[in-house]
Amino acid sequence: MVLSLGKLKLDGKCHVMGILNVTPDSFYDGGWHFDSVSTQKRVEEMITEGAEIIDIGGESTRPGSKSVSVEEELERVIPAIEFLKNISDIPISIDTQKAEVARKAVEAGACVVNDVGGLRNNDMISTIAELQIPVIIMHMQGTPENMQTNPHYDDTVRDIKDWLEGRIKAAEMAGIKRSNIIVDPGIGFGKNLKHNLEILGSLGELKDMAGGVLLGASRKSFIGFLTGAEDSDRLTGSLTAAMMGATAGVDLVRVHDVKETKKAIKAINTLT
Repeated sequence: MVLSLGKLKLDGKCHVMGILNVTPDSFYDGGWHFDSVSTQKRVEEMITEGAEIIDIGGESTRPGSKSVSVEEELERVIPAIEFLKNISDIPISIDTQKAEVARKAVEAGACVVNDVGGLRNNDMISTIAELQIPVIIMHMQGTPENMQTNPHYDDTVRDIKDWLEGRIKAAEMAGIKRSNIIVDPGIGFGKNLKHNLEILGSLGELKDMAGGVLLGASRKSFIGFLTGAEDSDRLTGSLTAAMMGATAGVDLVRVHDVKETKKAIKAINTLT
């Protein structure tokens, strides 16, 4: 069964998800698109650059970040969703850990929920089950505030798969179909350099877990550790990670640099 995210079908090829952070403090682009004018400009740019789905988030999950209120998050994301919905039929993903934000975002036009909390919130599970929409379950060890404090795994890939399988089963028990779930191993979320590289080398092992696989490695700090580049100069490493994901069979790559990634992924899709 092919999972559909609005008009986007996960058809075995790799697709590009553009990132829109309407936050003042995200690790790479925090504050860039925090006002309505810059938000709208970036949305239009990503559509022109070839984004196939846009992921809108109103709460930073960078290491050490703190949660914001439901009201503040809604004030950030709903106008962006409504603007995008009015100018395009491109699918919209809402990046949130809060059930109320997810519900109101879907009412405004989002067609998939990207939960970096991994459906650990029972209210989120019941909301997704009620709405019957696709959900992205991301693995994270700990919380954004403490996740990079000495992360540990006995067997990195096995432990992540076991955790994701547990969340998938919890979702199924609530009435969410496995085929409606996308898994994300959570590069950089409670992982050190060794863990991230082990995940990148084992992405194919996630393929049969659910309805799809997402890779979010764009401009992450592990690229800086490998290349010595600051976050403003991590394009080459980000493209390399995206191409590794596409070659391994992931369905979605979540990226900041849509134009460049789209060209790289097109080449991989043509060759494979």
